[in-house]
Amino acid sequence: MKYIDQIDLKEKKVLCRFDFNVPLNDNSYIVDDRRIRAALPTINHALDENAKVIIISHLGRPNGKFIAKLSLNPVARRLSRLLGKRVILSKDCIGEDVRKLIDNMEPGCVIMLENLRFHKEETENNDAFAKELGSYADVYIDDAFGNAHRVHASNVGVTKYVKECGIGFLMKKELNYFKKVLNNPPRPYVAIVGGAKVSDKLQVLINLMKTVDKMIIGGGMAFTFLKAMGYETGNSIVEEHLISVAYSGIEMARKSGVNLYLPIDCVIAEKADQKAVTKIVPVQEINPDWMGLDIGPATITLFTEVLHDARTIVWNGPMGVFEIDAFSRGTFAMAHAVANSHALTIAGGGDTDIAIYEAGESDYITFISTGGGASLKLLEGGKLPAIEALNKTNDE
Repeated sequence: MKYIDQIDLKEKKVLCRFDFNVPLNDNSYIVDDRRIRAALPTINHALDENAKVIIISHLGRPNGKFIAKLSLNPVARRLSRLLGKRVILSKDCIGEDVRKLIDNMEPGCVIMLENLRFHKEETENNDAFAKELGSYADVYIDDAFGNAHRVHASNVGVTKYVKECGIGFLMKKELNYFKKVLNNPPRPYVAIVGGAKVSDKLQVLINLMKTVDKMIIGGGMAFTFLKAMGYETGNSIVEEHLISVAYSGIEMARKSGVNLYLPIDCVIAEKADQKAVTKIVPVQEINPDWMGLDIGPATITLFTEVLHDARTIVWNGPMGVFEIDAFSRGTFAMAHAVANSHALTIAGGGDTDIAIYEAGESDYITFISTGGGASLKLLEGGKLPAIEALNKTNDE
């Protein structure tokens, strides 16, 4: 697979696929521009080569319809400020007007095509749509790790129709860090897995059990495991159909020599509400009509101790409903613990990145992934369709 700095871009038309699916407020103002900033090294490298840069991305899920609030206009404006030069936004991503705009580009110019998902053909990986996108460029660069687990026209189909393809600096960094933890991680290797449901992370748990030395399970998914161990969990999230699977996971950890850690106390309330009355109780004492919404202080101490000798830590998923202040202490405490470790630390997905930034620990994590779904796919032991498509193109 080729990297962007291995390809001649001089004055060529370079089609760059980024993941600019950034959060917007009600006034269509960008709340968090980290994904845009992450693309700057790739864009600046192309501009240094005096390339004609054509940017494609999606925003939200318009389901094949034009939705004004999901226009890439705010992204183009923010990118213009970050680059210090005008980024022209086209009115569409295909069509004669777009082609004319691209044909008239000067070297060093940046054009952003409008939201790909305004056309249903994008998510359908429609061949004609992919061919038209590919016809705009001499070189295709995929730097959208956050979309790499999808089979879409802009990251899979398009690779058949551009002469030379490669990956950008962000994609390269993402793949290299995950390669470190998947192939030969420094040990002890600890996985922290959280989030609401076991079903969302089942394959991740199974695959990580084969490689880690220790596993911490928190968040809502922990209660399915606690139920499997015979504890009463009140109204906590429990996936009844996966209780037997959770029990099998516990047995798998025991047979594999993986030390498995679950919460020993939790913060409970009658509902997930900032104004709700809360209690901290051992997991054996959850009230019948209450639910566990965060890990408790004893669990924080335990989990922190588990990390003390770790040399590799992978974290995916929060420890509780951290969006509500009353149930945020556990997740933020884990962010501090991971940041203070001496390990190679990789985090992302399941709102983990948001929690780390809110905890003020982003500068102390080795790498924060920009792609939740893609990172999960890799941790499951799966392959990324976008990368497979690029490999196939280069093989040919």
